[in-house]
Amino acid sequence: MSRPKRRQHDHALRQSGGGTWSVAAVLIAALVLMPIGAVIWLAMNPVENIWPHLLSTVMPRYFLNTVILAAGTGVLAAAMGAGSAWLVSMYEFPGRRGLEWLLLLPLAVPAYIGAYALADFLDYSGPVQTALRGWFGWQNARDYWFPRVRSIEMAILVLAAALYPYVYLLTRAALHEQSGSAYEVARALGTGPLSLFRRVGLPLARPAIVAGSAIAMMEAVADYGVVSYFGVQTLNTGIFTTWLERRNAGGAAQIACVILLVVVVLALWERFGRRNARYHQSARQPRPIMRQRLATVSGLGAAIACFIPFALGFLLPVGVIFHYALAYPQGWITPGLALAVWHTVSLGAGAAAATVGLALIMVYGVRLSGRALPRLLLPVTTVGYAAPGAVLAVGILIPLAALDHRVADSWLALTGTDPGLLLTGSGAAIIFAYMVRFFAIAQGAIDGAFTRVSPSLPMAARSLGRDSRGVLRDIFLPLMQGSVGSALLLVFVDCCKELPATLLLRPFNYETLATRVHEKASLEDLGNAAPAALLVMLVGLLAVGLLARANLGLHKPTTRGIGLNQTG
Repeated sequence: MSRPKRRQHDHALRQSGGGTWSVAAVLIAALVLMPIGAVIWLAMNPVENIWPHLLSTVMPRYFLNTVILAAGTGVLAAAMGAGSAWLVSMYEFPGRRGLEWLLLLPLAVPAYIGAYALADFLDYSGPVQTALRGWFGWQNARDYWFPRVRSIEMAILVLAAALYPYVYLLTRAALHEQSGSAYEVARALGTGPLSLFRRVGLPLARPAIVAGSAIAMMEAVADYGVVSYFGVQTLNTGIFTTWLERRNAGGAAQIACVILLVVVVLALWERFGRRNARYHQSARQPRPIMRQRLATVSGLGAAIACFIPFALGFLLPVGVIFHYALAYPQGWITPGLALAVWHTVSLGAGAAAATVGLALIMVYGVRLSGRALPRLLLPVTTVGYAAPGAVLAVGILIPLAALDHRVADSWLALTGTDPGLLLTGSGAAIIFAYMVRFFAIAQGAIDGAFTRVSPSLPMAARSLGRDSRGVLRDIFLPLMQGSVGSALLLVFVDCCKELPATLLLRPFNYETLATRVHEKASLEDLGNAAPAALLVMLVGLLAVGLLARANLGLHKPTTRGIGLNQTG
């Protein structure tokens, strides 16, 4: 929607009033930003300042490993995602149509499940090394060399295989938004396939590649399951060690602030990478991309190149976990699985409803308000999505625990009975963390849905006597059902997969599917971890299907039957 039309749209809403809605929007923004503020306050006012000790001992190692992990993941995810997007967008080869959809599927597999599967597949007792010993007659590990499985290099591989779809989606969309004329002119001038990618495709898609790789890097910084399983000490694992083992919340908050600083740098880098990149389409309908049909050998190479990321990110983890689920069927009836499913569904559903509901109120309140503060706060509330779950847990648990103890003490003084921990002793803290972490998803979906409603409709409703609530209830909500439903599903799926925040905030003996997978796999009990892992991936497939439907059905480039002997 253009800026003048958006102003007209918001003016139509403000005709129905907005004072109360504006206050509600500011309060919701304060609630979402509270954990970040709490982390900064705790870091600046620690009970015991161990920052000098951290700085002289573990902090350099934590920071260096985090930087290596993020940079390696970003580069490898960019190579996988941009390369795959270029091949499926520009060339016709066997299996292209199927791979175009299959390349999205790794988004359904949490990276920590990929780590468990890869380690089991490549470990000394796994099928790869067992087969090598059988083929070559090796007796033990002294007879041959094999890459160390639990290492930062393998962590980078796992994270890149799980996160490259972010780059793939954005790059594919960027390529299709450009006119095919540029590529045809370059080919007519004798540009080969590799030069075409380097000199035309890469510059046009660079902003999308930078944005996708920045997302992958932020997710790598936020990861806990992969790095803890592979024994890589990062800033995120440092929060767990400092808080849970050393019992120092202030030190954990200080490490959390370093993570926030890294995330801010990555976000600024993403903006900086796109600062001078402005590529505009012609006012006329752009020419569609004409896919070039590859020759047999080149087409087979392109298919293999696209298949490898899909195999690493989806086929391998699903195959390994499915094997254990079949080999150990008793895992489906072990105690705790049904309760973990219930906890996951109830927490995810509660968090999704709260997140989407509050996002709806805030976006509507901002549009009703003519004041600058709510409008300034709206984009700031998306910071929670970039903040790792462990950082939010630090900013949530400490203040809530203090509030819990005060309420319990006051209640005990008044009634003589101890009510226990009302917030931190239940799933309320987890739901709050989920809401802050995924508020950006709901806010983006709701804001986009509002802009697609014609400004004349709220004006007409107002002229017929509807107040602000009536306009929302009778006009907007019926027209926004699809977007609201999509936001609910996406938030629910991300809640089901969230691990660090759940591990830190859950009450004692409280399991979700994600924490159950983590705990069982950490004990090398993949047989009992497999059912929960399969359920998490099944839930993830729902979101991937929705994402594929929204993104892959939009562009239909044509195909031209020209055989190329060169590989893409």
